[in-house]
Amino acid sequence: MTEESAPATGPLTGLRVVELAGIGPGPFAAMMLADLGADVVRVDRATEVRPAAFGTPHPDLLNRGRRSVGVDLKTAGGREVVLALVRDADALIEGFRPGVTERLGVGPAECLAVNPRLVYGRMTGWGQHGPNAPYAGHDIGYLALTGALHGIGRAGQAPVPPLNLLGDFGGGGMMLALGIVSALYAVQGGARGQVVDAAIVDGVAVLSTQIHALRRMGMWQDPRGVNLLDGGAPFYDTYECADGRYVAVGALEPQFYAELVRRTGFPLPPDEALDRTDPANWPALRRAWARLFRTRTRDEWTELAGGSDACLAPVLDWAEAPDHPHLADRGVFVSADGVPQPAPAPRFSGTPTALRRPPPHPGEHTDEILAELGYPADRIDALRAATAVA
Repeated sequence: MTEESAPATGPLTGLRVVELAGIGPGPFAAMMLADLGADVVRVDRATEVRPAAFGTPHPDLLNRGRRSVGVDLKTAGGREVVLALVRDADALIEGFRPGVTERLGVGPAECLAVNPRLVYGRMTGWGQHGPNAPYAGHDIGYLALTGALHGIGRAGQAPVPPLNLLGDFGGGGMMLALGIVSALYAVQGGARGQVVDAAIVDGVAVLSTQIHALRRMGMWQDPRGVNLLDGGAPFYDTYECADGRYVAVGALEPQFYAELVRRTGFPLPPDEALDRTDPANWPALRRAWARLFRTRTRDEWTELAGGSDACLAPVLDWAEAPDHPHLADRGVFVSADGVPQPAPAPRFSGTPTALRRPPPHPGEHTDEILAELGYPADRIDALRAATAVA
């Protein structure tokens, strides 16, 4: 159970971050920083403030760990509040299209003018410049342009969108969080504040570096679904079991494959244990493994191969995952305010992390935050009357 009064913990304790509310990768980056101990204030739209909901956790777990102030950025008073927040902040996160914060009067020039040490983090799909920069986009499109989407899917079939974990969160939000922390390290060393341009296309391209390396070494073919790690190899794939559920096999190395064969009794007669190093044998081996796995349930196979280097794992659904013995033992999922959710990661031996606050409703901490900034009660009332804050 989280507690609003719990002291800050984590390696980023003492860091102050302003988040201009957005969706997807920007909030994820802010969540990562908050999980690691940063004090993050989320600037939500004043029109979204619903005081009746205050005091109950908002369902959007991406917004956990921070406080919220309701602001109308299109008003002079709203801009004043954001710049007041920026004055004492270490970093800012925004995820608008290029040029939007400039038009609102809270762009890098305005923010760095009031705080030269500020790290101004910008999260977009296409980046701050380039032919596509002004246009809308989504995870699937960013993956498409970088080549990553081409490589995901079955041989001879259409590319498969890998949720939005690879683009929005891996190539986007995680890269932004790394960029902000890196720029803050430079500031700590005496550098001035700067803008971090985190584009999902950039991040996904970096994530695919190994595939580019394998292509150069002649170890990766461009057609999808025919390679070692893309489902082409029968010993690195998923198989349906007798109960309609699946197991995942990742027995890449010879010794692990040998253990998988020993544990499972592969193959069933009249199938043969063909040489797995010859890709010409892969289709027949896949059929043989598929026939074998259909003879037992997922959990029977899991028990049979458990506690070994057979590299077989059950494919768990979202509800099953938190209860897996390994994940439960490590506390990979926690229950905070009665809501099961992934725990902060990674782990730190000297500055452990914790979930201190549930996701706030927009504007839930407006008065508290403005008071911390030094606004007297009559000025807060005036800003409310002018609908600059809510």
